[in-house]
Amino acid sequence: MVADLLHELGFSLQPNRKNLEGTQHPDRNGQFEFIVSMAKTLLGQGEPVIPVEVKKKELAVGFANSAKTWRPKGDSEEVLVHHFVDSFLGRANPYVFYDLGRNQGWVSVGVDHDAASFATESIARWWQKMRAVAYLGATTLMITADGGGSNGSRVRLWKLELQKLSNEIGTPITVCHLPFETSKWNKIEHGMFSYITMNWCERPLVSNEVIINSTANMQTTTGLQIKAELGTNAYLLGVKVSYERLRQVNIDRADFHGEWNYTTSPQNQSL
Repeated sequence: MVADLLHELGFSLQPNRKNLEGTQHPDRNGQFEFIVSMAKTLLGQGEPVIPVEVKKKELAVGFANSAKTWRPKGDSEEVLVHHFVDSFLGRANPYVFYDLGRNQGWVSVGVDHDAASFATESIARWWQKMRAVAYLGATTLMITADGGGSNGSRVRLWKLELQKLSNEIGTPITVCHLPFETSKWNKIEHGMFSYITMNWCERPLVSNEVIINSTANMQTTTGLQIKAELGTNAYLLGVKVSYERLRQVNIDRADFHGEWNYTTSPQNQSL
């Protein structure tokens, strides 16, 4: 009776809607304008610009997914009832890149912890493979990243690992962070990872190989191609970086919010 009366009054069952932004930084829009301006300039010069993002960990075992797949009638694929971490397979950590200039995605699926060293190692593998293909004459690399996580603007280890990466590839690396609580505006979120999510929902992610294959074998109608590879290295947790060691990083901060926008250039000294 109550439900009937509510329907008559124009009510319906509705989920919560994430529209309230909360407190905003006064220069939030200015930071987006700064990122867009720099990205347009570098893309116009043929330089690589890659948004990056660490996605939520996926359990690499036979758990149920929400989508449906075509199978013989009465032959549904059996999955586990309860969601627990498998001690052998563990969790898969997807670190996602999106090459804006080439409309190409790349996913590095790690099997260990999400750490700054995992992020920079993933970028290094991408760079080694893509530079010879498309960016042989590149003089810089621009990365846009979220404000938090392993590649957050306040993470000292991230900056130290960036310095090591810059030394390794011999190229300056410019990083621009999205303002906090704005990760939904990351180009990866709607332009790339939404398609990966649809693929992952089609079948249980029973192994890391399934995760890789469900990610890599993909091309959208807009021409977006996505590649993926498995990273099997292990990374230390709780690594502390002192201020003295951070001062060794060859970092040049922008005049506009240098804590968000900075360039790390190659150096000879070992860190």
